Amino acid sequence: MTTPDLIYKIATEAAYAPARNASGFAGMPIDAADGYMHFSTASQLAETLRLHFAGQSGLVILAVRTSDLGDNLVWEASRGGALFPHLYGGPLPASAIAWEARVDVAADGSTTLPEAVR
Repeated sequence: MTTPDLIYKIATEAAYAPARNASGFAGMPIDAADGYMHFSTASQLAETLRLHFAGQSGLVILAVRTSDLGDNLVWEASRGGALFPHLYGGPLPASAIAWEARVDVAADGSTTLPEAVR
């Protein structure tokens, strides 16, 4: 598997807003419960939004540089056996975030991803 340059974190605006002026982002409640931070690749992002965020508006997609995460980034089998990126060992460093974009997900799970998702 070739590691992509960017992976994506989905967060609510309420959860992410305090982290904008901090050195890191602790993640969403599911991340704390599972003991690692969940991410998606570009090809996994739309399905993750459909399955877990249908009907939600004002979400934030964070594009994260994989090269900035080091050995704490682990690829593990998840949905359908596909490898998903998971971050262990603490908050997501703010310095690893390349960009952020707002996204809304319709009740049926459809959404338009930011053009920069690749």
